[in-house]
Amino acid sequence: MNNPVSGASYQDLLEQISSTYSAGRNAALQAVNTQLLETYWRVGQQIVEFEQGGKDRAEYGAALLERLSVDLRLRHGKGFSRSNLNHMRLFYLRYQNCEKPSHKLSWSHYVELLKLDDPLERGFYEQQAIAERWSVPELKRQKAASLFLRLAASKDKAGIMQLAQQGQAVVEPEDVLREPYVFEFLKIPEQWQASETELEAALCQHLQQFLLELGKGFTFVGRQYRITVNNTHYKVDLVFYHRILRCFVLIDLKIGEVQHHDIGQMNLYLGYFAKEENTPEDQPPIGIILSRNKDELLVEYATYQMNSQLFVQKYQLYLPDREELRREIEQSLRRAGEEE
Repeated sequence: MNNPVSGASYQDLLEQISSTYSAGRNAALQAVNTQLLETYWRVGQQIVEFEQGGKDRAEYGAALLERLSVDLRLRHGKGFSRSNLNHMRLFYLRYQNCEKPSHKLSWSHYVELLKLDDPLERGFYEQQAIAERWSVPELKRQKAASLFLRLAASKDKAGIMQLAQQGQAVVEPEDVLREPYVFEFLKIPEQWQASETELEAALCQHLQQFLLELGKGFTFVGRQYRITVNNTHYKVDLVFYHRILRCFVLIDLKIGEVQHHDIGQMNLYLGYFAKEENTPEDQPPIGIILSRNKDELLVEYATYQMNSQLFVQKYQLYLPDREELRREIEQSLRRAGEEE
């Protein structure tokens, strides 16, 4: 006699119930998050409207939040610290002008976003966190690494505004580039001279953080990827596949300054992948040489009339100077304003 709870039919039932439960649980969590954000927004609104209700109420100042914190914690327990109440107040102030917060992010995400005074910077990180589904630690890391400032520093006013409103859209090969790439997560002292092999090994050991720094859409393919041309063997340091652009991305690491033969070698790799590795559905491969230093003139001459998918970008092992990047952006916006 067959066991009624065995076989393919039972496995189908098990999968159906598991899928139904997972979907229901996710929907419930999303509903709770949506309600929590709306509740905190309304609490912030009530605090701000009370403060604006007259001179006598405005004089409460910081004491208002302190008193509310004590009384609300007595009634409802934790969740109403003075700091959290201040975040609710800011939450309303930042999103009161027809800019409703996205329910795709958690309250913890918004607490991190509210720490940013610049609306352009805050808008970018909000859009990027949604698009790339950043966890809160990932959002913190990208803020600390000044991702918005690094991307915006090389753009004009229109490009900066687009970043703030839409995040970074990956449409062209240039959209995957960052200048500089920041590998502070390796915790390698700036004065320590790591070899290219050691740097490559360290990046592979911290692959999750490396993929986060590279950006959305990268899938790891291999390290020291071997290719053979006329019985001569070559090895590409790192190979990725970009799911959005549908192309291979080849990365070579250089400790010193990039030389012209490094560029020629990368161009050979690109030619090989285009002819030997690509399928009919794949787009032309992208080559990125990552270097500590870059001679712009040498790169310009060495890439003259060469593959437009080949890029030389700088990396650094420490966090960038935020204020210097911010000054560059402010100068760009100021120049654009003077021209209008």
